This record gives sequence, C-alpha cells and structure tokens, in this order.
Amino acid sequence: MFSFKNDYSETAHPRILKMLADTSLIQTDGYSQDPYTAEAIALIRKKLEDETVDIHIIPGGTQTNVIAISAFLRAHEAVISVESGHINCHETGSIEATGHKVLTAPAADGKLTVDLIRQVYEANQEEHTPRPRLVYISNSTELGTIYTKGELSAIYDYCKAHGMYLFMDGARIGSALCCKGNDLTFPDLPRLCDAFYIGGTKNGAMIGEALVLCNDELKKDFRWHIKQKGAMLAKGKVLGIQFGCLFQDDLYLELASHANAMADILREGIAQAGYPFLVDSPSNQLFPIFPDDLLQELEKDYGVTVWGKVDDTHTAVRLVTSWATPEERCHEFVTTLRSLKN
Repeated sequence: MFSFKNDYSETAHPRILKMLADTSLIQTDGYSQDPYTAEAIALIRKKLEDETVDIHIIPGGTQTNVIAISAFLRAHEAVISVESGHINCHETGSIEATGHKVLTAPAADGKLTVDLIRQVYEANQEEHTPRPRLVYISNSTELGTIYTKGELSAIYDYCKAHGMYLFMDGARIGSALCCKGNDLTFPDLPRLCDAFYIGGTKNGAMIGEALVLCNDELKKDFRWHIKQKGAMLAKGKVLGIQFGCLFQDDLYLELASHANAMADILREGIAQAGYPFLVDSPSNQLFPIFPDDLLQELEKDYGVTVWGKVDDTHTAVRLVTSWATPEERCHEFVTTLRSLKN
C-alpha cells in the first residue's frame, strides 16, 4: 500500500532531521528569540528581496490563519473567501469561533476573481451585515489551481481601492511557484499581498508556517496575538532551524519541484489512459475522475482521498504527491491503472 492522500505523511527531509539532531543540545533563548530563527528570517527576507517585512514562524496552518485573520479584523468585520477555501471547509469553523464571519463566493476552479469579490463586497455594505475587510486566497488552491501574477495584482488593486487587506494562505506556495506556466516569484509576494505565509509542513518540514507581514498596519504587537492564541512555542528554535535549512541552497523550491514532477508523471499517465479530471490543476494536487469499480480496485494498493461523486458510477478523487514521493511509485500507479482498464 502506498499513499497519495497528502503531502505531509513523511516526517521531514533528512537534512532537517540531521540539523535538528546536530543542534539538539545547544542551549538558546526560548520563544523564537534564538539565533537559528533569526538566521531563518534573514534567509527568507533575502529570498523575498524585502528587508521590511516582519516574519513569525507558527506551528500549523490553521493556527496561522486563525491568528492572522483574528488579529487583522475588528469585531464587526468579515473575511471574503472562495466557497471551497480552507478556512471555510476544513478548519472546523475556527474563524467564526473568533467572531468573524466568512463570506463566500462559489468558483468551480477554486479561485477568487475581482468580479466574485466585488459581488460579495457590494452585497455586504449595510450595518446589518458583517463588513468585508479582508480577502483570503490560497496558492495553490484547495483544487490545486494557481494564481497568475496578473490575477493576483488585480485582486490586490481591488482590495486597496476598497479598504481591504489581501491575505494569501501559502501552505502549498512552493508547489504553486514551481508550476509550469507560473509567472509569480517570491519577490512578487510582498508587493502584491498585505500578508501571506510560506508553508513548511507540506513541503519538507516537520511542522511550521512562516507568516510574512508586509503591511505596517498589521505588524504591531503581533507576538502578543501569537501568544494569546497558544501558538508561541517555548522551543521556538525547532521551527527556526527547519526554515533555516529549507531556505539554504534553495532546498525549499527543490523539494516543491520534485513534488510537481511526480504529479506530472501521474497527470500524463492518467490522461493517456483516457480518464478526465475534475479541474485542470498544474500543481501537486490532481483530481482525476474514475469509474467506481476501477476505484475499488485501485484502493487495494493505493491510498487516495475520495473527493465526491460525479454521477452514479463515477467518483472524483484527490491524488497528492510530495517532496518524498518516489518516482517509481508514480510509474507503478500508472501501470496499475492501465492494467485495470484492460
């Protein structure tokens, strides 16, 4: 049995594990006030080509979203998200639990557009409704799609013109930046977002997301917000060490490129076998549609995530590749798929 269910089944890249072991007995100050975290922040700023951003490394993605969004918004303000957004579907109502409503718009490809944002914004301008103050997007999206530089720029410009912040969930930003056809770079992100984060958990780290605050309005007292929400680790150096390792010698993008390359093998093989996809996703998440009887056979050897029924006899599934996915496993999957079809 081999799992294509997610990109966080493996613990961490060996270089990270070695660095954690090598530094284990070195004493440092706690709460991310250590030299390893300082070095990691310096490396990330260098990659972003922006020395003005504040960076805080937080253990997990949902924690990062909750801390950031609740800190950015006043009590009566809301966040706009695509209907399939992670904060709307996969975080157990954590944003609403802080008192902020998630206002949604449907999108088959998982991406917000200026038109969709405008519709939600204009429908919520009376004092009887929560007031939109922040736009939440993820790159790549829950459906594996990505934003172009032009799309991101247009959304950012709309947000600025209407007094809203733009926050990008970057749990899989590595995969997005390494996709074929992507035209965004790391230095573009601070210029086109008020805040975003660089995901480590799904790209080789044991845990950790590096939250980048670009807009000065969002920076004040942020460590207080982290502590209040229970996400400030006494052993914060464990997070800093991992990101320092990921941003040395371009390891971060190297790992994301591998995940994408493995997804390309699956994508090409599935398409050649004649099976369609729910959405055209260029990243490390694929959503093929299989006949139910074939899926039952596939699941004897491979772990996949059932995404939903397409009709009475077909089901869309999610396949995810990671920094650690062996190439031979992808070829084996394609071979198995072809044999089952025959």
